[in-house]
Amino acid sequence: MPTAGWWEALWPDPAGVLAAVGLKPGMEVIDLCSGDGWFTLQIAKIARHVVAIDIDPALLDVARHRLTESGLTNCDFVAGDAYDLARLVPGPAEFVFMANAFHGVPIGRDLARAVRATVKPGGLFTIVNWHPRPREETMVLGEPRGPGTELRLSPEQTIMAVAASGLKLARMNRRAALSLRRAI
Repeated sequence: MPTAGWWEALWPDPAGVLAAVGLKPGMEVIDLCSGDGWFTLQIAKIARHVVAIDIDPALLDVARHRLTESGLTNCDFVAGDAYDLARLVPGPAEFVFMANAFHGVPIGRDLARAVRATVKPGGLFTIVNWHPRPREETMVLGEPRGPGTELRLSPEQTIMAVAASGLKLARMNRRAALSLRRAI
């Protein structure tokens, strides 16, 4: 995870990002690979309920603290592997959000299948990716940031990785965010 202040510099308006990618008030949401909860906090302010899932329990503790400080209680925190999504959540979600992490998934197709099995018909899986530019061009707080250049995926590569699951592209925006819909 990045150092303090990094997420704020990269994503100064997480609520705006969430609105732009289709999060609506009252939804049941999964924040997949949630990390320290930078987006989880804003999701919880909008959604009926959110399940924050990350493989690192220490990061989930930071996220839990972030939400507790804000007085939010509509979030469950689950440590586990994203591939085991169906086992980790109590039921289907309307919206699955994954920011800044899909590049690190060894087999994107398998993760997309796990999401498809967990998202309701008509629901969205939104992936926010790093732009496929050299890391040296991604300056945040005066330093090159993000995953190595070789890990960055183009929107087309991400769509291809997810398409085998049966999820279809619903929309793409300039911030390299893809929203994929499960067929009804």
